[in-house]
Amino acid sequence: MIVPGGFSYGDYLRCGAIARFAPVMGEVVEAARRGMPVLGICNGFQVLCEAGLLPGALTRNAGLHFVCRDVWLEVASNTSAWTTRYEQGADLLVPLKSGEGRYVAGDEVLDELEGEGRVVFRYRDNINGSMRDIAGVSSANGRVVGLMPHPEHATEALTGPSDDGLGIFYSALDAILVS
Repeated sequence: MIVPGGFSYGDYLRCGAIARFAPVMGEVVEAARRGMPVLGICNGFQVLCEAGLLPGALTRNAGLHFVCRDVWLEVASNTSAWTTRYEQGADLLVPLKSGEGRYVAGDEVLDELEGEGRVVFRYRDNINGSMRDIAGVSSANGRVVGLMPHPEHATEALTGPSDDGLGIFYSALDAILVS
């Protein structure tokens, strides 16, 4: 299941804060609890955090500017349902398009994420100010992942900056077929 990017409910209150109350989110939470792989991309990541499926929050970018450019990510963990097709430490080139993509959490949460290998992606060049360069995190069971950059826009070298995002979707297919 994928919770896509976009501007849900105009993001009038706080990104993802209103969308978490959408009726469909009850189904997303229940599917995640049953072990369905769930991916939140950009605004979808914000919604998953607001819904309590992932820790932390996404806030205004450092400098308060909207960022729209291709970024390099490091695969920090390849043990989630969405990253098994990558080598740990691999570099991915994917687009980042957000105004509120700065990942924040308390030190205890950040230490827990680090200690449990739940930081899934890191920025090589942290242009939005995310704490500890975090671009994506996973749930404790590795089935729910959120990331700010857009892997769906990096699935074909002809139309994107690369096809580096394909591994995310192939990893999820592997996870579903093994289940």
